[in-house]
Parts: sequence; C-alpha cells; structure tokens
Amino acid sequence: MLGFTEQTEAAIAIHQLSFAYPDQRPVLQDLSLSVSKGERLGLIGHNGCGKTTLFLLIAGILTPLQGDIAVLGEIAKPGRFRPEIGVVFQNPNDQLFSASVWEDVAFAPQNLGLPPALVQARVQEALAVTGTTALANRAPHHLSGGEKRMVAIAGVLAMVPQILLYDEPTANLDLRARRRLIQFLHQSQQTMVIASHDLEFILEVCDRVALMEVGCIAAQGTPQQMMSNTTLMHSHGLEVPHSLAERYPTDKFSVR
Repeated sequence: MLGFTEQTEAAIAIHQLSFAYPDQRPVLQDLSLSVSKGERLGLIGHNGCGKTTLFLLIAGILTPLQGDIAVLGEIAKPGRFRPEIGVVFQNPNDQLFSASVWEDVAFAPQNLGLPPALVQARVQEALAVTGTTALANRAPHHLSGGEKRMVAIAGVLAMVPQILLYDEPTANLDLRARRRLIQFLHQSQQTMVIASHDLEFILEVCDRVALMEVGCIAAQGTPQQMMSNTTLMHSHGLEVPHSLAERYPTDKFSVR
C-alpha cells in the first residue's frame, strides 16, 4: 500500500510566516499553522488569499521573508528537494512532460535512484489507485483535463511522500474520478493539506478546515462547524455547502 506509518506529532509547523513577491504587497503575513501527522487539513478561501503560495513555501520552492516552516521536525530550507513532500499543482500541465504516462509517473522514483523493479512496482500501484492503468502508453498531452489530473496525482504518489499538498485536486474531474479520489484519500495514511473551492469535497474528506484571508489564518475548526456558519462563510466571500442543511453551533471555531 502506498503510504507510511501514522504518527501523532506535527508533520508541518509554521510560525509567523510572511512572504511577498517582488514589488508586490505581502501575500502572507504572520501566518502560523500546525498540521498533525496523518491529518487531512482543508485550506479554503477566496482566490488570491495565498493558498498556492503557502504550498510553494512549504515545498521549499519559494523563500519566506520571515518566519519558519518545520517539516517532519526539520526546518525547511528553500531550494532543497524533499522527497517526503509531494505537491499536486493546480495545473497538471505543470507536472506532465514525458512522452508517455508511464514515463511521467516513473520519473520521480527513477530520479530517487530506486532499483528498476521497485520503480516498476511503484508505477503500477500509483496507476492502479488512480484508475489510470489503461493510459500508461498514452501521451500526456493527448489526455483530457481530468485524465491529466489523475496522472499528475499518480506521479506524486509514486514518490511515496509522507506529506501531500493538493492544489484544487478535483478540478476537471468527472463524478467517477472524483469519487475514486475521495475513496483513495480516505484510505491513505499520508498527511494532507488540500486547497480547494470544492467545499463539498473538503467536507467529505478533511478532518479540519483552516480559512485563509488576507494572507493569514482567519478561522479554523471542524468542517461542519466552519462551513455551516453562514456569517463566517459569507463574510469571507464563500458559500455554505448545499449538503449542510442543518446549522451547527457557530461559536466553536477559533478565530485568529
């Protein structure tokens, strides 16, 4: 099974993180957040609130202006490749570049220096759990948007990372692929942070939700508590998911 042994200490610990792109206003300001090992955290907020930027900082692709990010107990160093962190980008074309799906999924384990037999086993399993085995010999640029999304996820899973960062993972997925992804995420033991505007997906998959606003964490709590709070959701430009027919208590989330 793709995964790792679940533990209880923090997988990601972020302390007073700030970041700005050159000649731009700060995207993140004094953001602090902790994610436990094995937890599935949903990250919600309007476009431009900093979700993708936060992922790039956790992965070490960007350098913070200030603050610290500890990943699995070690301070993250920008520019250093960390195979224990897998990122599924919002646009799958940013991840797919090989001549075939098989080669794309095999790219990361091959570059980790794994023996060919283990590479093959990992590719086969990643394709199987994402339902993309039949696409193995296809060229990625000939796939549909949903197929590309699942192949991109397979490529990250083949690394067997301990932490997975999903940026809009349900974009372009049909109902069958979306349900397959939900089932896989429920079975997985990896730590996950999932940024998505698909709030029904977040509600079904995640243990906890953090709401981002103006580059910081505005509120956090259980998915039901957070997303059934009409006042909270509307004040941050979000809608209450349709499936939440009953109101939950609105005073049981933490506001920063």
